[in-house]
Amino acid sequence: MSLSITSINGQKVRFGAGLRNDICAELSELESEKALVLSTPEQADMAMELATVIGDRASGVFTRATMHTPVDVTEEAVEHARSIQADSLVAIGGGSTIGLGKAIALRTGLPQIAIPTTYAGSEATPILGQTKNGIKSTLTDQSVLPRAILYDPELVASLPTAMTVNSALNAMAHAAEALYAKDRTDQTTELAINGLDAFAAGLPKVVADPGDLKAREDTQHGAWACGTVLGQVGMALHHKLCHTLGGSFNLPHAETHAIVLPHAIAYNAAGVPDLLAPVSQALDGTEPGQALWNFAKAMGAPMALKGLGLSETDLDRATEIALSNPYWNPQPVTADGLRTLLHNAWAGNAPGR
Repeated sequence: MSLSITSINGQKVRFGAGLRNDICAELSELESEKALVLSTPEQADMAMELATVIGDRASGVFTRATMHTPVDVTEEAVEHARSIQADSLVAIGGGSTIGLGKAIALRTGLPQIAIPTTYAGSEATPILGQTKNGIKSTLTDQSVLPRAILYDPELVASLPTAMTVNSALNAMAHAAEALYAKDRTDQTTELAINGLDAFAAGLPKVVADPGDLKAREDTQHGAWACGTVLGQVGMALHHKLCHTLGGSFNLPHAETHAIVLPHAIAYNAAGVPDLLAPVSQALDGTEPGQALWNFAKAMGAPMALKGLGLSETDLDRATEIALSNPYWNPQPVTADGLRTLLHNAWAGNAPGR
């Protein structure tokens, strides 16, 4: 049984086991006869299987999607799409593949269908990050938003537990920061709460039984809600810190989000405790940062930035970079406060210790 909804951003969103096999119905809605299937090299077999399901409507497969969406790979993919006269794009994979689909769409105007295999949430946003000459830039453009998303829990059932947990906490970060966003609305707050509740209920079940398709679908609902809200409101301290740590110290994206989140939320809870109360409620805690830290620990998430290779001597530089470009945050950002936050995240301490 599948569930279909229309998102607040106009996307068609469907949930259901085996849904990938209904791809031709979605292509018919787009009046597509020449779909280009996209994936990473690691998921090439999955892309080929999907192309087989699509049959004569699949005009090609491009399996070179790469992390951070390098422009040279995009240009190669655009050339391929044009050479086979593709009239739609089908991206099956995580953020790298969906990012490539968005980058091609930006340059060609081709409609996209996204079939996610992680909880990254990129499929639900009009945001595209691209890398050129080692520099990553981000843009927001409605033309890069996929027309439809097919969430098939069978595709995330084999996602390793560690990757599942890190990806889920990365998604939860979008919802947590959305609660105090400067441009929040009642609708975005409701979405954020729904996303947090879905992960709070579903993730422990997935960790206990990774093959539980009902729990996997619950977490996909969370990924969709958290991703959608990311595309609707601005982010603040948590995302700023994670971009600093990832961009300047080459730390892995999802793991960094998982570790920093409780500390950033604890920092901001000092200024806006009422707005962050839904975090505590979703996780049965009394203080949102501590509740997130306890939840992450119980799920087996990484807890310390030093475990990702960050040196203690890097913390002063990270603080300096994070302070260098002022940005809105609900709680004033100070050098001492930021340095303490980063040290606790580096050491694996509980928030505020």
